[in-house]
Order: sequence, then C-alpha cells, then structure tokens
Amino acid sequence: MAVSILLVLFVWWLILQVWELPTFRLPPPGLVFQRFVDKIGDGSLLRHTWYTLREVLLGLLLGSAAATVLGYALSRSPLLERLLSPYLVASQAIPTVAIAPLLVIWFGPGMFSKVLICALIVFFPILVNTMVGLRSVPDNLRDLLHSLQATRSQVLFYLEIPASLPVFLGGLRIGATLSVIGAVVGEFVGSDRGLGFLVNVARGQYDTALVFVATFTLITLALLLYGSVRLLESLLLHGQIRP
Repeated sequence: MAVSILLVLFVWWLILQVWELPTFRLPPPGLVFQRFVDKIGDGSLLRHTWYTLREVLLGLLLGSAAATVLGYALSRSPLLERLLSPYLVASQAIPTVAIAPLLVIWFGPGMFSKVLICALIVFFPILVNTMVGLRSVPDNLRDLLHSLQATRSQVLFYLEIPASLPVFLGGLRIGATLSVIGAVVGEFVGSDRGLGFLVNVARGQYDTALVFVATFTLITLALLLYGSVRLLESLLLHGQIRP
C-alpha cells in the first residue's frame, strides 16, 4: 500500500516536472497537503466529512433493509418476481444524476433527500445478491428441516440466513462503495454541507487543491466502508466451510 502511494506521488511529481502545468490544473502534492492541513485545522473538513458519512450510513442502512426484505419476498414468490422485475430492472436504466434533482425538489435540500438517493443507488445490487443467496440454498437441506417439522422462522434463521450470508455480504460490499457516490450526487444537486458541496465550492473558485482534498477524503471513506464490511464478513463467516 505504501509503495503504491509513493509510486503515485512520484508519477504526479514527474508529470508536473515534464509538462509544467499551472496550479489550477494540477496542483503539486505539497499544496494539496497544505490545503488538507488548513481544512483540518479550521474544522471544516471534519464537519463536511461527518455530514457526508451520516448520509452514507443512513442511506446504506435504509437501502439494505428494503432490499433484504423485498429480496426475500421475491425469492419466495416467483409470481411476485415476474410482476416486479421489469420495474426493478427499468429503474436501473435511469441515471441517479437524472433522478436526484427530482428527489431534492420533492423532499427538499436537507439530509433526507441525500439519504434517499444513497438508498436507491445501493438497493438493486443488494436486492439481487439477496435473491441469489437465498436461491442458492440446497433444496435437500430445506427438505431435511421440513422433515424435522421446522417452522418457517426456524428454516430462515438456521438455514437460509447462514447459507445466503456470503453472497449477501458480497452485495453489501458493492453497496458500501456505491453509497458514497449517491451522497456526492445528492450534494452536487443541492446542499450547503458535505464533501460534495465542498467539491462544488472549490471547483467554482478554481481551488483545485481543495478538490483533491475532498476527493481523497471520499476515497478514504469508501475504503473504510469497504474494509468494515470485509471485517464484518470475516467475523460472521468465521468457521464456515468455504468451497
């Protein structure tokens, strides 16, 4: 990791030495670091980061919960899947950046519209992984539990959830990174706080160093969320037999 970061910094420095680009096009790493220190010092970067992180976490929670419940219902009812699948697939053809302005108009520029955008962008991958995970449960294990007169809830908690958990967590990893994109899109459309708002302000002022600072912070958030899901996966799947 450290080697790759040093390599990127070296290439960055080399580009500046060869092409001598102006600062507003590509600032030197030292200037970006100075802007980072300045924004940490005045507290604005932490404030905007915390606001975006709340949007991301709430949106991920809302989208995951809705996708899990609907995914379970669709996996149990082929008729319901045939009825809803065209609408679910069609919803993915609409770019988030196109529907975000409508959500901001309908629900206002506050946090709720950003949370809703995050939830919508993470909904589909988690829904699909939930359905795939539940349908991958071996039928012979279901038959075994039914022969033991297990109830519907017992089949769910003792078989379906543990068996589908690896696939579900794979979808959650995708959703965790996508949720950051959803928050930024919402903040681009209309917000007075957050890292997306900070990028907008810096872009308008040609403060490219600050754009880099906000962008690197967003990347760090996405990596932390992805790593958190990986950690959760290792804890929940510890001891499971993997193929």
